[in-house]
Amino acid sequence: MSEFDYDLFVIGAGSGGVRAARTAAATGARVAVAEDRYLGGTCVNVGCVPKKLYSYAAHFHESFKDSAGFGWTLPEAPRFDWPTLRDNKIAEIKRLNGIYGRLLDGADVRLINGRARVVDAHHVEVAGETISSDKILVATGGWPWVPDFPGNEHVVNSNQVFDLDTFPKRFLVLGGGYIAIEFASIFNGLGSDTHLVYRGELFLRGFDREVREFTRDEMTKKGVNLHFGTNIERIDRIEGGLHVTLTSGDVMEVDAVLAATGRKPHLQSLGLDKLDVELNDDGTLKVNERYETSVPSILALGDVTGGPELTPVALEEAMHMVQHHFTDAPPRPLDYKNIATAVFCHPNIGTVGLSEEEARSTCGDIRVYSADFRPMKHTLSGSDERCLMKLIVDDASDRVVGAHMVGEEAGEVIQGIAIAVRSGLTKDDFDATVGIHPTGAEEFVTMRTVTRR
Repeated sequence: MSEFDYDLFVIGAGSGGVRAARTAAATGARVAVAEDRYLGGTCVNVGCVPKKLYSYAAHFHESFKDSAGFGWTLPEAPRFDWPTLRDNKIAEIKRLNGIYGRLLDGADVRLINGRARVVDAHHVEVAGETISSDKILVATGGWPWVPDFPGNEHVVNSNQVFDLDTFPKRFLVLGGGYIAIEFASIFNGLGSDTHLVYRGELFLRGFDREVREFTRDEMTKKGVNLHFGTNIERIDRIEGGLHVTLTSGDVMEVDAVLAATGRKPHLQSLGLDKLDVELNDDGTLKVNERYETSVPSILALGDVTGGPELTPVALEEAMHMVQHHFTDAPPRPLDYKNIATAVFCHPNIGTVGLSEEEARSTCGDIRVYSADFRPMKHTLSGSDERCLMKLIVDDASDRVVGAHMVGEEAGEVIQGIAIAVRSGLTKDDFDATVGIHPTGAEEFVTMRTVTRR
């Protein structure tokens, strides 16, 4: 009989925590999970899922307009109703919360409602109960961070923006990461007069430069007002809205301001500071390849560890963690290279592997193949939206080390390309693949002319 109540105690019922709990329980481990907010974590409740639903909603605006060139006439001008979208989203999230609860119950995992606090290496306190566990897993994810400036109490963060009481006809987003540009695109598509303010000279730092510039131009064409090289100096509430003063001296009046300025690990009140658990420089938990912190019985994975803040990464880490600690067949370390990602701005971005700038610094001689074109759909729609596709090739090995796309359904397309890039396929392999015609995706296997070296 074990000396502990549980073999694994998970703090946080997000994607990574639930996957870890269920997978560990499948090995025969006794598992409990504590969650103080909502099942499914950020992704299900205030992240990937509702964001993609809102992105779908925003695309309809252009679809209605594009349909005219294909012979469709709408009997009246389309009208958008914010409460319908918001409330239907709420109902869908509740459905998903229920699924997560049933998954845990079906796996014989005990769910405890409450914020757990780590007492020592093998004990936690939650909901008035002290529980012992052989291993404790911290999977509490991230939490929105809002910078300090006069009037910052008037902003909403990325958790709150989904459930605004009224639709903002004038909307401002502060930030330059993927969350910022996604919401700028969403509210612009839904009909807001939308502004994006970013202190840097161009958003999406770390992405391929050409992709960033192309996205900037496409978003501008769609009506998003971009303000680079400036920041919010102060916000004042006035009758009928918010008065925003920028550091550039510009002023504007809006109905809502979203601070999409990053997320920090949600470690408050967990008690880890009292155990002197080692942190990385950015405040995330430092872990080894077995997901152990400096206190070996305390594990961590997902956004709290400072890796790629992506749901599929947390899921993979959860399965690797279980293999390390609850099976006799430990896996190879998780390879964080060539992880594909998508940004659901309008148009979408899909990317995998190295940017052109990264490839030049790591590979030496490279070849760049690119195609910038008007998609077939828009020959009749009348839209001037364009699509960018790009391959980065290591000249010495002919391997495709990066693939990038800006255009409709870019994430769907790049998912397949990611398999090829991760497998180390060459440009010759791409060239030997017969394309599917007529599709935009076929450009990835028909580009023959080097754009630049």
